[in-house]
Amino acid sequence: MENESLLHQKLSLFGVNPKKEERHNDNKTTSSAVTIRGVLTSLKENLNEKDKRPVIHLGHGDPSAFPCFRTSTVAEDAVVDALRTAHYNCYSPTFGVPSARRGIADYLNRDLPYKLSPEDVYLTLGCSQAIEISLSVLARPGANILIPRPGYPLYEIHAAGSNNNLEARHYDLLPGKCWEVDLDGVEALADENTVAIVIINPGNPCGNVFSYQHLQKIARTARNLGIIVIADEVYNHLAFGSTPYVPMGVFGSIVPVISLGSISKRWIVPGWRLGWLVTSDPNGILQNSGFVDSIKGCLNAASHPVTFIQAAVPRIVDETNEAFFAKIIGLLKETADICYERIKEIPCLTCPVKPQGAMFVMVKLNVSMLEDIGDDLEFCLKLAKEESVIVLPGRTVGMKNWLRIAFAAEPATLEDGLGRIKAFCQRHAKKQ
Repeated sequence: MENESLLHQKLSLFGVNPKKEERHNDNKTTSSAVTIRGVLTSLKENLNEKDKRPVIHLGHGDPSAFPCFRTSTVAEDAVVDALRTAHYNCYSPTFGVPSARRGIADYLNRDLPYKLSPEDVYLTLGCSQAIEISLSVLARPGANILIPRPGYPLYEIHAAGSNNNLEARHYDLLPGKCWEVDLDGVEALADENTVAIVIINPGNPCGNVFSYQHLQKIARTARNLGIIVIADEVYNHLAFGSTPYVPMGVFGSIVPVISLGSISKRWIVPGWRLGWLVTSDPNGILQNSGFVDSIKGCLNAASHPVTFIQAAVPRIVDETNEAFFAKIIGLLKETADICYERIKEIPCLTCPVKPQGAMFVMVKLNVSMLEDIGDDLEFCLKLAKEESVIVLPGRTVGMKNWLRIAFAAEPATLEDGLGRIKAFCQRHAKKQ
């Protein structure tokens, strides 16, 4: 097939560059200001130490500090038991502990029409490392990759900030269409040097969940363009609206898919740093082109997730009961509803779409209704100083004069935080 041949030609140009494997990323420190963590650090530095109220963190997707979001006892026991065997104090195998690779393959196979093998699974130091490796393998002079706007800034940083020779081109997510991909825009952006499109589903930062039909259209568009799909599914199964979660790997027979994920979000353990990169490619295009060999080459020079955490994975994914997942989904739905309803009470904020998944909502900020606030960054800096509430300015994820609010929090804490935001907006509202 013509498009498959074009894709094979593009992938055959990728090879592991030893200098790239051993590189020291001098640009990462200069890029820290545009990372989510860097921006949140700056906001925290603007807090008023004299404010004795507790700081309310609605800027990042880590609800593990809240007792109601504690991970499952199965996960905790699995880690403790693996550690106490004393069998996993060693270095990790390069691609991951075999039983963990098999466990992740079996876990993902529950949702796929074909079977992944353990050899399709590569364990990484969180999903962040999976992102870095994926983009490193794709990089070559002149190549470009399509990433969403709004999106997760780590893709742009790894594409442009690590000598990766990979241009980041931004396609739009459409708020008026439940944050669907602007596929016409994708086709206009792509050219003969485009190698991949990134999708994030469920969505960070938008809280959207793509339908089966929309994902199928994305797969067909990618096939027609001769590019692969990188599917960031770190929030997999965290869907609580009317649209069920569907993994992009379902469409692996249409187009090769690199699926990225972790246990961080579904199990509420981001500090455990256990992620994966999976080649969802039943037609073997990635293997035959040498792409898989390039992944292996990168992993040979990479750090690896903690061995005893890997050893706990089979029990974590096999034995965690549905009651735990139902509790987390119920909490997220409750807090998403609270967030959406309270935002409607604040005139200068607009939420175009009620969140359906993940842990965030994108909110449009109308600065023309505020007296002394010029943009989203100033809004967030003053909010931190005056109300001890942290939210993320939208420019961090590619949308100026928007805000990303994390609703994964204790309901009472979220109510308090949104109440402070409302009081802040009333205080700064232009006088009629």
